[in-house]
Amino acid sequence: MKLNVALKGVIAVVCGLSLLSCNKSNNYKNTSRATGWDINSDEGGFQYNTDYKEQEAAPGLVFVEGGTYTMGRVQDDPMHDWNNTPTQQHVQSFYMDETEVTNKMYLEYLDWLRRVFPPSEQNYKNIYDGALPDTLVWRNRLGYNETMVTNYLRHPAYAEYPVVGVSWIQAVEFSKWRTDRVNEHRLQDEGFIKEGAHLSDVEASSTFNTETYIHTPSKAYGGNTEISQGGDESQDRLSETNEAGNPVKKVYPGRESGLIYPEYRLPTEAEWEYAALGLVGIRNYNTYRGRKKYPWDGQYTRNGDVKKMGDQLANFKQGDGDYGGIAGWSDDGADITAEVKSYEPNDFGLYDMAGNVSEWVADVYRPIVDDEFNDFNYYRGNVYTKHAINEDGTVKVVGTDDIVYDTLSNGKLVARNLPGEIAQVPVTDEDTYMRTNFTESDQRDFRDGDKSSSRYYQPFQDTDGEASKRMYNSPTYDNFSYSDSTSEGITERGYDKEKRTTLVSDEVRVYKGGSWRDRAYWLDPAQRRYFPQDMATDYIGFRNAMSRVGSKSLDKNKTARSN
Repeated sequence: MKLNVALKGVIAVVCGLSLLSCNKSNNYKNTSRATGWDINSDEGGFQYNTDYKEQEAAPGLVFVEGGTYTMGRVQDDPMHDWNNTPTQQHVQSFYMDETEVTNKMYLEYLDWLRRVFPPSEQNYKNIYDGALPDTLVWRNRLGYNETMVTNYLRHPAYAEYPVVGVSWIQAVEFSKWRTDRVNEHRLQDEGFIKEGAHLSDVEASSTFNTETYIHTPSKAYGGNTEISQGGDESQDRLSETNEAGNPVKKVYPGRESGLIYPEYRLPTEAEWEYAALGLVGIRNYNTYRGRKKYPWDGQYTRNGDVKKMGDQLANFKQGDGDYGGIAGWSDDGADITAEVKSYEPNDFGLYDMAGNVSEWVADVYRPIVDDEFNDFNYYRGNVYTKHAINEDGTVKVVGTDDIVYDTLSNGKLVARNLPGEIAQVPVTDEDTYMRTNFTESDQRDFRDGDKSSSRYYQPFQDTDGEASKRMYNSPTYDNFSYSDSTSEGITERGYDKEKRTTLVSDEVRVYKGGSWRDRAYWLDPAQRRYFPQDMATDYIGFRNAMSRVGSKSLDKNKTARSN
């Protein structure tokens, strides 16, 4: 009897200890959940940033928490474009520029290009020239606008005004440059690139590129100035020796470090429209369902607040010959563009999401949004590529003699890649074999060039006399005569003399938001228009976006509380 009691007591104690051990939480912060080895130690070998908190907002950006909304719901359609069909879409969280890219920001880009790729050298001349905004967009045959032609881009009076005269292609190139400069700055602050390297070490043959630094750091300038002992040789840890001849390792942080920002890019149309609406601050059911007309609350363009009653909420054309109103209190404060932050931001903290300048977005234009196929992070314009690989298995980094120039429809040249970047090639059939999510590199025409995507699809004769597979019978601009040297461009411009029925093609991009030249009708974030990607105007600018990695919300406890 006593033995049984004692045995039961031992069993109870053992079970209690087992329960305690089972309930004991192990967050596996510095221990592998897979193998049990220590992380970031000589014992385990595996190196990883276990102290990472969450993505920080990169310079110029504000957080936009993702969610669902009704895309393309316009309240007025007097133009009868029929290119807006309300669709329910979900957008992931992302970051967006607080303001449009300004003249001062773009001049910093031009200054860098001029220093690193001097236009005085023939091999680099078209790199700088291809990035210059077209200041002649201000000219009008029956107007005097020479002040803007000569001053708007460079004069300090316009420093904080949105840059214009920039094509979609130029905006994309600026975004790539910005990505590299921001990551270069962060790595320099963290001590992985020596201080001042962006001034002392940068030259045409050695520029910092984020992807090159990640994939083949030995071909990117800079490195960790404080070298630690030991280590094996790998792609991101290069074996070296110190003065005593002992092996050391030089660490180059990759994506696993958490220090590398995702790329700056143009926002997708779905992202831009969602951010412009700013639904985060509204608890009204009708607004949530897509009946909010402007980035601000209400149905009017003038402020209804008692203290600011009657003030315009955006910079737009109010009527024929009326670009700002009568001088005085009723004026909107601008006749052309206005300085950024001249008007109140929307509920996401974004300025000028209506008025001032319209803005490029990433999407290729089509009259329809194919919500039947995808309602998550919708985007038309994917062209999938991969890194070019040398015969020895290393990635191919563009050299000073490998620059490729693309000829635009207007005959101008723009550099497809810059020295220091990793060369890109289209994905092949081998890459897409047995895949169900995509089958080829260029997806711009997906569900658009086949009979099922067009009500009245009919093949037409292309310039070569063969039946074209393109859905849209749009002009082509490839009738050029070239000089022997690609960098010298074309010697004779050609014109498409075929009978065309539309301007819609894979080379036209969507732009959103009303501008200083537009009536209030275009201030509706759902309105959409298109323009050739290699042309520019005096009313289209742009701002950048950046994807968010990790949690949907800045408040990681939101999900736990909701459960």
